[in-house]
Amino acid sequence: MYKKFFNFLSAATLATLFVSCAQLAPTEPTDSNAKVFPQEDAFIMFALRAESIGDNQAAADLFSMAYDKARKKEYLYRALSNEIAAGNNEKAIAAVDESSKGSLDDFKLVRLKIIALIQAQKLDEALALSTALVKKSEAASDYTLASDVYIRQAKYDIALKYLESAYVKDYNEEVLNKMSIILYVNLQRKKDAIAQLETHSRMMGCSQLICNRLIGFYSNENDVDGILSTYLRMYDAFESPEIANKIIQIYGYKKNYLKMIEFLERSNSNDETLLELYSVTKNYKKAFLLADKLYASSGEISFLGQSAIYEYESNEKKDDETVLKSVISKLERVIREDSNPMYENYLGYVLIDHELDVKKGMRHIRKVLKLQPESAFYLDSLAWGYYKLGNSEKAKSIMDKVVKLEGGDDPEVKEHMKEIKNSLQNKKVKNKK
Repeated sequence: MYKKFFNFLSAATLATLFVSCAQLAPTEPTDSNAKVFPQEDAFIMFALRAESIGDNQAAADLFSMAYDKARKKEYLYRALSNEIAAGNNEKAIAAVDESSKGSLDDFKLVRLKIIALIQAQKLDEALALSTALVKKSEAASDYTLASDVYIRQAKYDIALKYLESAYVKDYNEEVLNKMSIILYVNLQRKKDAIAQLETHSRMMGCSQLICNRLIGFYSNENDVDGILSTYLRMYDAFESPEIANKIIQIYGYKKNYLKMIEFLERSNSNDETLLELYSVTKNYKKAFLLADKLYASSGEISFLGQSAIYEYESNEKKDDETVLKSVISKLERVIREDSNPMYENYLGYVLIDHELDVKKGMRHIRKVLKLQPESAFYLDSLAWGYYKLGNSEKAKSIMDKVVKLEGGDDPEVKEHMKEIKNSLQNKKVKNKK
């Protein structure tokens, strides 16, 4: 109801509602927080509401009326700000002149006039007033305001000097951001822009604003190392998953897998990617431990399968009974829940290679071959089963097919082929004797 009611009320209507109270208002308040006239709170409530929905003209009128009644400067500042927002720059300039009588003592009023002058494209007047204000206030914000005028006049060297004066007062990152844009874009001093941002980020910390600006500049320069360095500092500051993914992508682009592993180990940002990298780099001991950790935390059965494989691969003594028992137990559980043939093939191969139960192992292999009959690795496992059963002829006929398939040049496949051929050769020698 309140919102609908307000939408029908103009500033003039509200003034009519409250005008009867004008004679009750004292000329000067005794306390800036004290209510000066009975409807003051209502005026301000409606003014703030108008401001919040973008009805700046209504807000300006209401704050102006509140100022006339209460003589509180804050109402005047808000009235003028809303006049400027509504595009009534000349009106705002005239109001400041009337109130200040040319004095620079009220810095807020002078700043509002400068803003109105800038928006009214009266840049020479804005420049004269802003430089005069800087000399009197020496405030960082006034140096910045003066720089805005110089920027509009395309006097970038002078604008930069004013911004530098503002920056050294409190090392404000928004001021530095403006400086860097002028240096990089307008003055083409790209190295200087980057150097200033780098210095600030290392001394004051890698904020989102400054480091994103750095990344933008480094991207324009195709400086991958600069981008990576900045993202690494940002991650240390914010530990954002999005930033971590950017870092991983860059390391991948650079093919720097060792550094990627170092980052993933330090950040714990993507254990699944880390597990893949451990596998690719054949760091099976770490892969085994990480797969166990992932299975314990997620219950995802595929991690148990990977744990079994990496446990087996990480042990130098692969015929260790304890290890084999653990690996087989895990894989048997996995294949009951996961249809991925990789795990069933691995189980079959372990049973065959260690001659624990060659025929059972071959049954597992035949099962996965129904799904992928042209797999070089599964056919290799089947051939190895025949070899272990003493049927080298059958093993050789299968391996002749394997070497023609994708994966047929794998070192383990070649080793199996060599042993099978040696077995056949030995048989021939024996038969000749």
